[in-house]
Amino acid sequence: MTIKDIGPEPQSFDLERATLENTNYRSVAWSGKYLQLTLMSIPVGEDIGLEAHPETDQFLRLDAGRGRVQMGSAKDRLDFDQEVEDGWAVLVPAGTWHNITNTGDEPMRLYAVYAPVHHAPDKIQATFADAERDEESGNDEPPAWSVQPTHHPADKHA
Repeated sequence: MTIKDIGPEPQSFDLERATLENTNYRSVAWSGKYLQLTLMSIPVGEDIGLEAHPETDQFLRLDAGRGRVQMGSAKDRLDFDQEVEDGWAVLVPAGTWHNITNTGDEPMRLYAVYAPVHHAPDKIQATFADAERDEESGNDEPPAWSVQPTHHPADKHA
């Protein structure tokens, strides 16, 4: 299934199927004015990377695999620690340090809803390294038509 991010236009597709078929680290599936949907695939033994988004709440749902979620108020104080698997939701409040590690024996497939928009529309990043490179180069910025906080502190990465 191929999904084209058409921006803030009405859209409908089989989200579970799209999530399960996605093999890229991150694929932006839909970008609205206020929120965004991305599909993710995390290889066995890898993770999303410890990070915090000062102005971004997140909802994540696993559709395949299993993992370990760690969250906390500081990168060295991850006092929330939960095993998750297919069907589980993870809710990350803005400003919370978080990471999800694939602890299973298959790629972990999940989708994430960000509010506000966090990535460039229709952006596909095959690997974590591609995502990091795009962010560092400024090649993964939210679209100008999305509503962003007036004070936009940078995301934090460990």
